[in-house]
Amino acid sequence: MLSERRLQVLRAIVQDYVGTEEPVGSKALTERHSLGVSPATVRNDMAALEDEGYIAQPHTSAGRIPTDKGYRLFVDKLAGVKPMTAPERRAIQNFLDGAVDLDDVVARTVRLLAQITRQVAVVQYPSLTRSTVRHVELLSLAPARVMLVLITDTGRVEQRVVDCPGPFGEASLADLRARLNSRVANRRFADVPSLVEDLPEAFEHEDRGTVSTVLSTLLETLVEENEERLMIGGTANLTRFGHDFPLTIRPVLEALEEQVVLLKLLGEAQDPGVTVRIGHENAHEGLNSTSVVSVGYGSGGEAVAKLGVVGPTRMDYPGTMGAVRAVARYVGQILAES
Repeated sequence: MLSERRLQVLRAIVQDYVGTEEPVGSKALTERHSLGVSPATVRNDMAALEDEGYIAQPHTSAGRIPTDKGYRLFVDKLAGVKPMTAPERRAIQNFLDGAVDLDDVVARTVRLLAQITRQVAVVQYPSLTRSTVRHVELLSLAPARVMLVLITDTGRVEQRVVDCPGPFGEASLADLRARLNSRVANRRFADVPSLVEDLPEAFEHEDRGTVSTVLSTLLETLVEENEERLMIGGTANLTRFGHDFPLTIRPVLEALEEQVVLLKLLGEAQDPGVTVRIGHENAHEGLNSTSVVSVGYGSGGEAVAKLGVVGPTRMDYPGTMGAVRAVARYVGQILAES
């Protein structure tokens, strides 16, 4: 374990390097920070931090920069994330409040996150596996054709056209709509199959084939839409950090193009807290020079998906963590109210 004084020196090095983009020397540290010790002591502390792998010396400079291990300790020892100011919170709320549907919410969230963090923003669509049914609508398109509309608690809307084995009257359709919603409304998607399996038996013999066909389409919709989707934005922000990537940003861009990589990057949505993965903690080799800050969002106390940002390891961690958490909170409120 580092002493509190050496931890203070490490914090100062991280803060200065993030702010100035220049390797940090002991003289600059003692001038900029009230460390309460002599420059010689700071030099000794820096030597000890280097020996333990928390900082390193770029070959062209007398100063030191944090390593992945140093950033990790800095993040783990953060007293708290940087809170958003009142004007920033109002700007987030005003920007997101204008969204008209789930796609718009996700698109606005990606733009907003990329703008306020100046990093690459990634937002995962709410997963149907963790969603509940808000309502099922059935609309007659023709005597033997029905439109099935599935609406989730996260505002997601799925539509399917069902070709029925025979004519299905308005009265029967209204009866099916009412019975179906009485069973599945406000229930989790995983519970739906068992809730509707005996529903055809409640109808006249000649209508059971159509009821079964509608139910099959509903259950197929749940399976089809289990595929995770996400949206990414702000990739151009990486060009501002060219010197933060040792050789080229190409491996980072290639990794960001792979949806499977990004979904693994965000991790499981069940963990609602802020997660920070730094440098080589990211399993994909192309992202070894980046850090990923992510957090779960959702209505109520459960996360239904994740959002986050990807940027260089030289990142304003307290500010980025605060921004990601604040945006996730507002998105969750919008989903709860939609």
